Amino acid sequence: MLEKIAHWLTRKPKLVALAAVLLMIPSVIGFAATRVNYDILSYLPADLESVQGERLLEEPFHMAATSMLIVEGMPAGYTNDLINEIKKVPGVSSAVWLSNMVGIQIPTDMIPANFRDMFFSGDATMLIIQYEKGGATDETMAAIAQIRSICNERCFLAGFSVVMKDTKDLMDSELPIFVGLAVVLALAAMLLTLESTVLPFLFLGGIGIAILYNFGTNIFLGEISYITKAIAAVLQLGVSMDYSIFLYHRYEEERANYDDNRDAMAKAIVAAFTSLSGSSLTTIAGFLALCSMRLTLGRDIGLVMAKGVVLGVATVVLILPALVLLFDKQIEKHKHKSLLPSFDRANATILHHRKLFFVLFLLMFIPSIYAQNHAEIYYKLDESLPENLPSIVSNEKLKDEFDMATSHFIILRDDISAADMNTLENDIRDVDGVTSVVSYHAMLGTGIPDFFIPEAVRDMLKQGGYQMMMVNSSYATASDQVAEQLETLNGILKTYDPNAMITGEGAMTNDLIETTAVDFSVANDLSVAAIFLIVAVVFKSLSVPLVLVAAIELAIFMNQGASYFTGTAVPFIAPTIISCVQLGATVDYAILMSTRFQEELRKGKDRLEAIQIAATTSDSSIITSALVLFCATLGVSFASIDLIGSICTMLARGSLISAVMSMVVTPCVLCVCEPLFNKTSLHWRTVPEKKRKLPVKKQESTSEERPLAGTKKQ
Repeated sequence: MLEKIAHWLTRKPKLVALAAVLLMIPSVIGFAATRVNYDILSYLPADLESVQGERLLEEPFHMAATSMLIVEGMPAGYTNDLINEIKKVPGVSSAVWLSNMVGIQIPTDMIPANFRDMFFSGDATMLIIQYEKGGATDETMAAIAQIRSICNERCFLAGFSVVMKDTKDLMDSELPIFVGLAVVLALAAMLLTLESTVLPFLFLGGIGIAILYNFGTNIFLGEISYITKAIAAVLQLGVSMDYSIFLYHRYEEERANYDDNRDAMAKAIVAAFTSLSGSSLTTIAGFLALCSMRLTLGRDIGLVMAKGVVLGVATVVLILPALVLLFDKQIEKHKHKSLLPSFDRANATILHHRKLFFVLFLLMFIPSIYAQNHAEIYYKLDESLPENLPSIVSNEKLKDEFDMATSHFIILRDDISAADMNTLENDIRDVDGVTSVVSYHAMLGTGIPDFFIPEAVRDMLKQGGYQMMMVNSSYATASDQVAEQLETLNGILKTYDPNAMITGEGAMTNDLIETTAVDFSVANDLSVAAIFLIVAVVFKSLSVPLVLVAAIELAIFMNQGASYFTGTAVPFIAPTIISCVQLGATVDYAILMSTRFQEELRKGKDRLEAIQIAATTSDSSIITSALVLFCATLGVSFASIDLIGSICTMLARGSLISAVMSMVVTPCVLCVCEPLFNKTSLHWRTVPEKKRKLPVKKQESTSEERPLAGTKKQ
């Protein structure tokens, strides 16, 4: 069946290319229609109290997001007119200032101290703005843009929802530039390592089609995170380029066996599908391990990337052959020698000192694991943004002028007695770091009659049998002080209402820290176990996967540990993505080396000669693959959003570390451990009986049929 499909594909290259182009149309539509989510906290598990509290803020309180507007040096009349304008903005559920409660005619000195301290600081005053929908929704982002448009230069809009708005604007302006840079750098790497100046453009075209298909089919997921949007394209480019290289070199090998190039390509398609479908499993397993995370951001990234690898293989098998056949003459016309040098002498020197490298391999685990475990990680999401962003500037003003670094929102039942509420509020005010408390009862405590409180303010604080309290804190989100503060507040609240909930950025970020601490360990263990199993099946061995996975794991430890030695803090999501992706994407380097090593042993060569041949013939393939992944991720590493830049920097660095590990250390470890492989593997040095009886063409190359087949004929 596969042979028939391959035969048909090679006879209709123009039709295949046309179909591929036509399929790009719905893909573009799907890509444009897929929503991008900029709220990482929305990926928290639904059973957490902070998430449930956030839903109650949205319904029945109609305040799914909150921001604070600081107005500096303006008269009360301006601020009063401004708040009335803000109330008319679509998506705004309420806007609160002192004019809502006591009017603007009352002198500041006559306003109760607790409200005066909260709403005034020097010549600055603060307004609280609440939105009907979540901070990352299109409606809220449009409302924020409109609020900014009616404010003057002495107004500063702060809050987590405003940070997400600025993140979106920054992404929209920068991402096309840096993805374009990634493509240019990857193209440069291929021009240096491939034998034709036309091939890199065809490969990029094929992978570009696969990327567009991947992004277009994301519409079936409903939405993707902005992190996925930023890294998926370059990752798919980096990890899928090997497949294109393999198909073309298999085609080159088969051309010597057939008079018609179409027959040679049909044979290459069959070989590519068989080999790539198995080889890509390690990469897919690495990505799918992310789906085990309770933080569904992992599932978002994992599904999109696993789908991207599958579509990458499909595009290489179905579409790239048509492109190669259509441009065959141009490829041949613009051929040149590969610019990569020979590594024969270097490999001979390395293998001469193989025992020393083996000892270094074992010793390097100690500092690498220590550095990885002690690398600094940050969870405060706005730390990844440039300091000159309007939202970051506004948040700093909020902290400096009003001593508000974090706002907690407490949801509890509304039938608690006035006496208990009074005690509760006093207990909360006594908690370290709490700067102010806003509640319905606190407003009545200022002497304002119940009937005198405006309905809009009352609806903001009491709805559907619940009441809401806003507790402002001087402690920064994601800090140890906030974690202790939340624990103390929870202890106080549960004595008055066992079902009370604390939500807001501080509480949700604290849950994020606790959730991901478990998630990352589980995802990493699953990726290691899955890839270990795949390699064990491929080599029919228990010791080979142990050595190969250990080699790449050491490269991962070194990559993550580099942040410790440079004193660089990395975003919380980076280590898990790096661990799963680097293992899945670069273990093929070690597999390639090991497969060729086994081939040479089965030909009767001794282990030193066999590993030297394996190293020399594999190095160019590893370098090409690593350079493309390095260049693709390096381009996006320049993004201003550190959450994106750090991930891509670590991926770029990891590709080089894995390549060096596979070219320098792995050959020595394989050579030293070969006697162990022979004792713990099935048919390690001998060809299985079934394969021995299979007829082989005399002209057919015995080069390795893995996706990293090399950049030149072996």
